[in-house]
Amino acid sequence: MKYLIRNLKPYAWLVVLIAVFLAVQGFSEMSMPTYTQNIIDTGIQNRGIEHILPTKTTAEEYEEAQIFMNASQKKQWKAAYKKSGKNYVRKNLNDEKLESLDDKLLTPIVLSYRLGHTTPSSFRKMMKQQVKQIAEAKKKAAASGAAGASGASAGISQSQAAANQAAANQAGASNQAALLSLMQDPDAFLKKIDSMSVKELADLFQLDVKTFKAKDENGKTHTYVDIRPAMQQLIDNGQMSESTIRTMRDQMNKTVKTTGSQTMKSMAIRYAYDAEKSAGVDVDAAQISYLWVCGRKMIGMAFLMVLAAVFVSYYASKVGAAVGRDLRAKVFGNVIHYSNAEIDRFQTSSLITRATNDVQQVQMVTTMMLRMVLYAPVLGIWGIVKVYQTHANMSWVILLGVAVIMAFVLTLMKIAMPKFKIMQTLVDKLNGVSREILTGLMVIRAFGRQKKEEERFDEANTDLMRTQLFTNRVMTFMMPSMMLIMNGLAVLITWVASHRVNDGTLQVGAMTAFITYAMIIISSFMLITVMSIVLPRAGVAAERIDEVCRTETTVFNRENAHDVKTVQGELVFDHVDFKYPGAEENVLSDISFTAKPGETTAIIGSTGSGKSTLVNLIPRFYDVTGGKITLDGTDIRDLTLHSLRDQIGFVPQKGILFSGSIAENIRYGRPDASMEEVERAAKIAQAEEFIEDKDEKYDSWISQGGSNVSGGQKQRLAIARAIAKRPGILVFDDSFSALDMKTDAKLREVLAEEEKNTTRIVVAQRISTILNAEQIIVLDDGKIAGCGTNQELLDSCPVYQEIASSQLSEKELEAMRNGRK
Repeated sequence: MKYLIRNLKPYAWLVVLIAVFLAVQGFSEMSMPTYTQNIIDTGIQNRGIEHILPTKTTAEEYEEAQIFMNASQKKQWKAAYKKSGKNYVRKNLNDEKLESLDDKLLTPIVLSYRLGHTTPSSFRKMMKQQVKQIAEAKKKAAASGAAGASGASAGISQSQAAANQAAANQAGASNQAALLSLMQDPDAFLKKIDSMSVKELADLFQLDVKTFKAKDENGKTHTYVDIRPAMQQLIDNGQMSESTIRTMRDQMNKTVKTTGSQTMKSMAIRYAYDAEKSAGVDVDAAQISYLWVCGRKMIGMAFLMVLAAVFVSYYASKVGAAVGRDLRAKVFGNVIHYSNAEIDRFQTSSLITRATNDVQQVQMVTTMMLRMVLYAPVLGIWGIVKVYQTHANMSWVILLGVAVIMAFVLTLMKIAMPKFKIMQTLVDKLNGVSREILTGLMVIRAFGRQKKEEERFDEANTDLMRTQLFTNRVMTFMMPSMMLIMNGLAVLITWVASHRVNDGTLQVGAMTAFITYAMIIISSFMLITVMSIVLPRAGVAAERIDEVCRTETTVFNRENAHDVKTVQGELVFDHVDFKYPGAEENVLSDISFTAKPGETTAIIGSTGSGKSTLVNLIPRFYDVTGGKITLDGTDIRDLTLHSLRDQIGFVPQKGILFSGSIAENIRYGRPDASMEEVERAAKIAQAEEFIEDKDEKYDSWISQGGSNVSGGQKQRLAIARAIAKRPGILVFDDSFSALDMKTDAKLREVLAEEEKNTTRIVVAQRISTILNAEQIIVLDDGKIAGCGTNQELLDSCPVYQEIASSQLSEKELEAMRNGRK
């Protein structure tokens, strides 16, 4: 993980910008369920009314609403309104103040609403109860010799108690005779009440009530009885005490706890709706306006969310691409300066994998990390805040879901993680096998090994397939299982919430919002857990890349290294030893000789004697491990690598060409070389003839690796490339092996004539190539077995004699000796 984060440091400001946009996106996304809840609960169920205090009310309703309020509540009620003509208008209060008043005035307003919306059947029941109590009181009075049947209300419900007390007192005061006549036969009177109208009953009992018609939530019209005027009359006459009112409030508070505050609040909202409608407010227009406001806010938030998401995706992709570019540049920049030791350590196939597949993994995960890993905490935090605001009190459901998901993902990680760690190694192996087979395809065909190589490739391919198949099979369980958990969680929330909705402690919109928030929170944890599976693989890739970037070349410029200014070309090997990194024995031991300008120094020996290793020390592909090599008296390690190699024309054992024209390949070491110099180099290298035979001559295209030219043509172009550079030292590492004898002889003749002042070092297998060399170094098992001219070595060096005997006939050897004499 630290390697992934380290790559983001150059783009810290963009990461901060992405975090800001993610916060905006998260806020917008989390606001959507709130608006949905408001539309359902407030816009539809509560008809666009947010608070229980009506925005406008009649003077009569303004007074009647205060019947069950205590002194403090009345003060707060009055402070919330101001007189406007015949009506009262609610002051411009903030939401916090209104919510506080909702809580404090809920009970008296619900009481007022219930008494103001008594059904006719309920009113008749109240009157029947009143008759029964009057009759009972009369019997008790007769039995005890009491004066009358006053004050017979006790132990009844709040609305019934008020009506009974009003009826008894009013009847006793104003309509005693009529009631006494009817009360002669209470049973008959009770039956008669069912056929009497509300008005008849009110007149009989002298009750100040109002009847009106109103539609319920389903649109059906009902007749209601408002008995609040009678209640106010009793209070004004002192016939209802404060303790009775307090008892009624306490009973209503118990009802709120039993029924649920949300149900009671809905009833209070209904009161506000009726009050506003009675005051002339266009409640339907207000509801539509509220829904439009919520809709516009949702559209605005959706647009903001999309805009933020676009910016996040753009910048996350930009950072990811930039990180990939930087990593490729770092890997290539480091590898290009590697010595052969580091190249051998990592292997070419592994370096290719690290620079391509591994970088791609890091780039992809970086983009995902900025897009998802940063977004998940934003969603989680906002979700927790919003869940708290719903007051659903079901957080345990979310905790349960998170715990189940975490346990499930940890199980998957434990199963799949070991396979992820070895996957990149298997990719390396497959790339290595593929590269080896493709580069050696001609040899494979020549030896009829196609079947065997197919089996070798199939083995590497199958190993990778099995590992990927295993991890993919494990991962296929993730999404279905996650969806099962999320859907199961939604069912559990719905089941729990439905009971609370039924109990009146939760509204439908709040339940919907809670489900949405719960899914978002669970999704955020899903994002984190999914990324926790992807991140380790990317972490392995990042570590492999970092290993390449951290590995420093063993061949580097010394602190006080200086450029080569002028070159004479005298190259001296002074007791040079060399062994490969990690090896215990020397490949070269005590090598000492001098290669002089204008002369050809040839190096010959059996296979594995160290010829190529020796010439690889000259351009510092490797550094000596003992002794030193000097150029014009200066240790080559004290020279800068660029200036040293700029003075060396190196022709490797295997001719390597690059895609481009013939002229571009010859100019490779000196791009500013003129066309005349290009043609001169080609002529010396004996490449002019086949170049001129081509239709486009020097503009003819060379395929990658020189696959469209023969081995001999490839070597001649490589030689021409070294000559065109005009170096002080020419090094030929067995570069004439693919040339025929005639071309070989002609090339050496022209080379000696045209490059008279150049130090020429030639590694050869054929004695015929080095016959005319001024100095021949004979290597045997990493040591110098002989040094001299051809004729001197034929007399004094057994190893050279053995090589000569293996290549030349007795007649040719004898002629060579006679030629000496």
